[in-house]
Parts: sequence; C-alpha cells; structure tokens
Amino acid sequence: MTSIIIFQSIIVFLLGISFGSFLNVVIDRFATHRSISKGRSYCESCKKTLGFFDLIPLLSYIFLLGKCRYCKTKIPARLFVTELLGGITLLYIFINYFYLSPFNFLLLSVISFIFIAIFFIDLDYGIIPDKLVALITIFSLIYIIAAQGNIWVHILSGVGSIIFFLGLFVITRGRGMGFGDVKLSFALGLLLGFPMIIYGLYIAFLTGALISIILVLWKKRSFKKGTVPFGPFLVASTLFALFFGEKLIMPLVRIIF
Repeated sequence: MTSIIIFQSIIVFLLGISFGSFLNVVIDRFATHRSISKGRSYCESCKKTLGFFDLIPLLSYIFLLGKCRYCKTKIPARLFVTELLGGITLLYIFINYFYLSPFNFLLLSVISFIFIAIFFIDLDYGIIPDKLVALITIFSLIYIIAAQGNIWVHILSGVGSIIFFLGLFVITRGRGMGFGDVKLSFALGLLLGFPMIIYGLYIAFLTGALISIILVLWKKRSFKKGTVPFGPFLVASTLFALFFGEKLIMPLVRIIF
C-alpha cells in the first residue's frame, strides 16, 4: 500500500510540474497579450525557438545552469519556481484533499493554478488580467456549489469584500492598490466565505505592509509602475487561508477569543 501511495505521489508531482511549466506560458503570454495556443516557445533574448530538451520541467533549468542553451542569457528563476510550485501544490491537494470527488479535486487544482498565474503576472508585470479574474470567479462559484457550501454566505462575503476594496480605492485615489485588486477581491470573498475572508485579508494587509517597509528600507524600486503590487499578497493569503485556515487559523482564533 505504501509503495502505491509513493508511486501515485510521484506521478501527481510530475503532473504538477508539467502544469507549472504550462503556467509559465500562461503568465508570459497573458501579460503580453499573445495567444496561448499559437506559436512555439522561444528565448526572449536571442529569439531562438526552444527545443524539447530546453523545456523539461525543473530539469532543463538545472542542467542548463539557469542559462539559455544558445545565447547563455540568464533564465528568470521564476520559471523554475513556478514549475516547482505547481508540483508542490498539486501534491499537497492530492495528499490532503483525497476525500474530494474527482470533479471537486479538479476544480480546486484549477483554482490554485490560476491563483499562481495571477501571483506572478502581477509581481512581474504589475497587472491582473480581467480574463483570469473572470475565470477564478466562475470556478470558485462552481466549487462552492459542488462542495455544497452555503452559497449565499460566500456571495455576500464576495460583495462585502469588493465594497471594502472599492472604498479603499476611492479614498486612496488608487495609490494604495490597483483596480485589478478591487475586481479580484470579489473572487476572494466568494471562495473563502465568512469569516475566513476576514482572516485572509488581515494576513494580506499585514504581510504587505511589513514587506513594503522592508523593500523601502532596502530601496527596492524595480517593480512595474514603481510600487509594490498588492495582488501577490492577496493571492498568497487567500491560498494560505484556503489550505490552512481550518487547521491553523481557526484553532488560533478560538484560543485567543
């Protein structure tokens, strides 16, 4: 039995890093408004079309020492990290959500991968594509219905979340966050529901403030639009609340209160 579980886990991890490799395509092409289904992958520096051995998840980056085979330009570490995150995420869902139906397992996996794509697109390009926001909203709604959650609680949480973010956007005149964060906030509230959305947003604002202070002290100003994007903090805190909320956050809240 143990050997079967190990074998299944290896297969799941390999699938995860493969999906993570595809996510890199989604991230770059969504952000630059290119077709996902058309055109071969190529080096952004020398424009050389990449071959099979240049695109093996994780291994190509390691064997090529993080450099393009043809022009020796440094390959962004994000490509490796995204592939690794894909494997870890799918494996985590497989191990901890084995009780889900195949349909719900697929939905949760797709939601997680879209969040990862949004994380890196906003981090690298400073935007949150409307198409991905629409997809994460639709899949979150389907997931809540399929998991037989209280749909009205989740919808109201989404509405409350977007009203809160819209208010912040108006008060700060868009200096505190982009409007993409406002649109994304509805999906976050819809997925997490109440009270988990409160904890998720608290973590996002807390970590966002701390890291922003650190970056200012280090004089880190290499982000798009000259500001630290808030979307990655929202995504990371939402995934943390989704995966660890019932195990870590809720017990801690009960102890405190």
